[in-house]
Amino acid sequence: MRNAFIDELYCEAQKNKDIVLLTGDLGFGCLNKYIENLPNQYINCGIGEQNMLSVAAGLAINGKKVFVYSIGNFPTMRCLEQIRNDCAYHNASVNIICVGAGFSYGSLGMSHHATEDIAIMNALPNVNIYSPADEKQARYSFRQMLNSNGVNYVRLGKGRETILEHKKLEDIECICDGDNGVILTTGAICEECIIANQEHFNETGKKFAIYTFVKLKPINEDTLVKILNKYSKIITVEEHNIIGGLNSIVSQIVTKYGLDKKIIAVGLNDTYSSIVGDQKYLRKVYNMDSSYILSKIKD
Repeated sequence: MRNAFIDELYCEAQKNKDIVLLTGDLGFGCLNKYIENLPNQYINCGIGEQNMLSVAAGLAINGKKVFVYSIGNFPTMRCLEQIRNDCAYHNASVNIICVGAGFSYGSLGMSHHATEDIAIMNALPNVNIYSPADEKQARYSFRQMLNSNGVNYVRLGKGRETILEHKKLEDIECICDGDNGVILTTGAICEECIIANQEHFNETGKKFAIYTFVKLKPINEDTLVKILNKYSKIITVEEHNIIGGLNSIVSQIVTKYGLDKKIIAVGLNDTYSSIVGDQKYLRKVYNMDSSYILSKIKD
């Protein structure tokens, strides 16, 4: 997913000299081709993410299309004030690339777990949020971001995500049809939903529909309302705190339109991860793996 997004960025930057990439002294493995071939469109801001976002705002206000690259919580929580005051307030064309959504950097501990980022960025006006599930959705997100103004935030996995079977790439994408209920998910954890749904089908012959949300803000309200009205059993699944993320976004739409719906939330249950381990392990520990999702489907 990460490499697909950077590949799109590199190809577009070759054609558009106003594109500038900023990094915080990391990412060299996947950025080498860009750095070597487009040195005049690259700035290493060092280990100073707050300054990096202010530099990005200045470049954007002066006509550049800026992409900022960092990992985990570094491009969001560490420089929230700069995103809010320098970028979003001025509706500057700054695109923030977060690599390591959810527990992608699980073994590095909670400082590197991006499990509150959607909630934080969602609270800021003039910010669009993308959360692709695989490399095709990552490429789709890049194209959407490229053609929009203001601040865009994309949260990517760090690699090896399951490639989905796509019917049509769009902001809210149907991955699987089903009549037994619906799973609403976002990001790479979609793979756990697919596994759980297949196991349920193997046992019962019934399937849930699965929709993955590539764009979380602004949400496509009309499409979401149509989905919610179609199903009586609704499960949200996210590798994120259940407060402020996908579950909260869906719940707000339920309230706004006065829908009589109960939503089952699967995600990090308003806590910090004090455990280290790889992504799969932490999903299991914090009740968001395929086995747990299957138990909620059966409830």
